[in-house]
Amino acid sequence: MPSSARDIAPRNSGAGAADGRDGVHNLTRTVSNSLSMSTSPTMTFHSPPSSFGARRLTETKHLKPFNTQDIRVLLLENVNQTGRKIMQDQGYQVEFLKSSLPEDQLIEKIKDVHVIGIRSKTKLTANILRHAKNLIVVGCFCIGTNQVDLSYAASAGIAVFNSPFSNSRSVAELVIAEIIALARQLGDRSNELHRGTWHKVSAGCWEIRGKTLGIVGYGHIGSQLSVMAEAMGMSVIYYDVVPLMGMGTSRQVDSLRQLLEGADFVTCHVPETPETKNMIGSEQFEQMRQGSYLINASRGTVVDIPALINASRTGKIAGAALDVYPNEPAGNGDYFNSGLNSWSDDLRSLKNVILTPHIGGSTEEAQSAIGVEVGNYLVRYVNEGATIGAVNMPEVSLRSMTMDEPNGVRVIYIHRNVPGVLRKVNEILADHNVDKQMTDSRGEVAYLMADISNVNTSEIKDLYQSLEELSSRIRTRVLY
Repeated sequence: MPSSARDIAPRNSGAGAADGRDGVHNLTRTVSNSLSMSTSPTMTFHSPPSSFGARRLTETKHLKPFNTQDIRVLLLENVNQTGRKIMQDQGYQVEFLKSSLPEDQLIEKIKDVHVIGIRSKTKLTANILRHAKNLIVVGCFCIGTNQVDLSYAASAGIAVFNSPFSNSRSVAELVIAEIIALARQLGDRSNELHRGTWHKVSAGCWEIRGKTLGIVGYGHIGSQLSVMAEAMGMSVIYYDVVPLMGMGTSRQVDSLRQLLEGADFVTCHVPETPETKNMIGSEQFEQMRQGSYLINASRGTVVDIPALINASRTGKIAGAALDVYPNEPAGNGDYFNSGLNSWSDDLRSLKNVILTPHIGGSTEEAQSAIGVEVGNYLVRYVNEGATIGAVNMPEVSLRSMTMDEPNGVRVIYIHRNVPGVLRKVNEILADHNVDKQMTDSRGEVAYLMADISNVNTSEIKDLYQSLEELSSRIRTRVLY
């Protein structure tokens, strides 16, 4: 593995502007992403312990893959500089692009890379992943992973990581801002004044103190939002498919209908699943209070947009804020029109409707924290094989090997979850002492990691080849 990083980004790709600002190479602030998920801009990042909080008493041994000398990384969609730097510091070959790629270009690019980092616009379908013969891991530098075919990735031995919590605060703050903006019709007043029209009114404008916020989905974003809303004098009710303890004085209701009937503001924070598609449609708008408000900062398919347009035009709802849409442009530009979604022009014509371009997590703090979290996940997987945090693989980790184990080898065997595999693997390892071993399964895929000692370099090839020849094999990695 090379001792220093070689950045092979094209000159016009903006490799020196990972944060969208030319010439910015040094972050002015570091972002904490400790185990408590703090996002303080003044504290440094503390990565999770390598295994069960064990202290390292000797220097960690830097492992290298038997069958790959150079790790090639492709980062798309302007992944934050923090994540990029983490991988460059490891000596990986990092190619950085500010945008996503069309399918044909991505297929060509992905053929030779071992690591790919994406955000929400890049679609890693089974067809694309099928061409990625060397790919071992995907990093989603965002909350969601629905842009990746997780099942196919697992079946091909490709681990997928994301950052489910790092931008929770940013999204919650945006929702608070939108609640106030909708209650005071700030968007309309701002647009009018930009056009030169002075329109000072109080009719239909409200304080949010004393109003009820209904949160659909009480996860990391919903619970943070709950605390912030109560601090501003709102009452909070929430609906979730599992029983959850409320923060502060918030209380869980038994059904979505009960929430819709009892809330002045309804905000959605749920994943994209078949159950949540069009979760808020014509029937649900009828159940909402007259003159209430809807906010969606979760996934674009959660709200039936034509039904929203109708509810706004009839006055059933007094306003709405959308940050996500069923179809979103692949890049910045004048693309949000009826060619993308047939109802776009009608949506844009509505009063007191705030439309933002999927910026819920687009803050410096959130993107820096995501870069650190996912970047470290990727490095630990490449260097050590640890799958803690993977969304499509069993979570397996062993303590790091140390310099006291100079002839130690780490075997990683991803295989189909069928009987008899462990016996066959251990027969191959039988000539060596197995210092530590862990295996786990998830559905049809199982993940085995073992550290063996007293292995001569000349024996590694035979060891690797023997594991590759097993009928259960999905992917073999040997680190030494």
